[in-house]
Amino acid sequence: MEFKDYYAVLGIDRSATQDEVKRAYRKLARKFHPDVNREQGAEDKFKEVGEAFEVIGDPEKRAAYDQLGENWKPGEDFQPPPNWDAGFEFSGGGPGEGRDYSDFFEQVFAGMRQRQHAPRGGAEFHARGEDHHARIVVDLRDVFQGATRTISLRVPEIDESGHLNIRDRTLNVKIPKGVSEGQTIRLKGQGSPGIGRLPAGDLYLEVSFKPDQLYRVSGRDLYIDLPVAPWEAVLGASVKTPTPAGAVMLKIPPNSFQGRELRIKGRGLPAGEPGDLYAVLKIVLPPADTDRAKKAYEDMARDLAFDPRAKFGA
Repeated sequence: MEFKDYYAVLGIDRSATQDEVKRAYRKLARKFHPDVNREQGAEDKFKEVGEAFEVIGDPEKRAAYDQLGENWKPGEDFQPPPNWDAGFEFSGGGPGEGRDYSDFFEQVFAGMRQRQHAPRGGAEFHARGEDHHARIVVDLRDVFQGATRTISLRVPEIDESGHLNIRDRTLNVKIPKGVSEGQTIRLKGQGSPGIGRLPAGDLYLEVSFKPDQLYRVSGRDLYIDLPVAPWEAVLGASVKTPTPAGAVMLKIPPNSFQGRELRIKGRGLPAGEPGDLYAVLKIVLPPADTDRAKKAYEDMARDLAFDPRAKFGA
């Protein structure tokens, strides 16, 4: 994905104030507006300028964009790092809905825009405080039992001189047992303050899972790679297998094969109807690092007369 330097598009420095951003946009928008400029490429340039202002003109998107730019190396295709926007706190609303933007804008900012336009309680015409949204990454182990964790959020703000600054704030957040990925946790009154006697808005935290050393998540089910010896797979065995609720003895049926999935019912993520845990068999070969081990392999090659490539034909 091509990285787009929106500051270069607008012809401004990265230290530009929000007023300078607006002036640069208005100047270029007038210059390249299709009703004024009939030159070839003017309309594309007008769209590019609008896209740049959609991001740089919004303090929240600009803060996230500046973070992304730290991971870009000139001349390379750009791939946002995992969870790049986790911890950014955004308010609702913003210009640009329904416009046709580049692949870069759509892929990078689509999720953020969806969170910005999430429901806000249906009282927008009152002076209730605006709701805020952020994405947090939680440890999968906390989902099994529930936990209270301290999280840090970065809040973009404009100072008196018009420059963009980042304010950090910390919150104690209760991670509910069995929370699912993509679910939101509501913190009442943690959004923007209300006006007069009306209450503050709420803060909605969208949950993502941190990669776990053992388990992979698919919906409410979990997957774990289970190493087994060749004789355990061929002859069958009972092997100790970890699960979130403690180890169990799992029966390996005879003549099992690499990649076979064995289900352990109810040992996935907790819920009213908990998910399952699937043990994926990974056959591990012992090394032939002694004379005895080498002879065992030689005897096997001679006695079994096994051809793993027989299906290829002559």
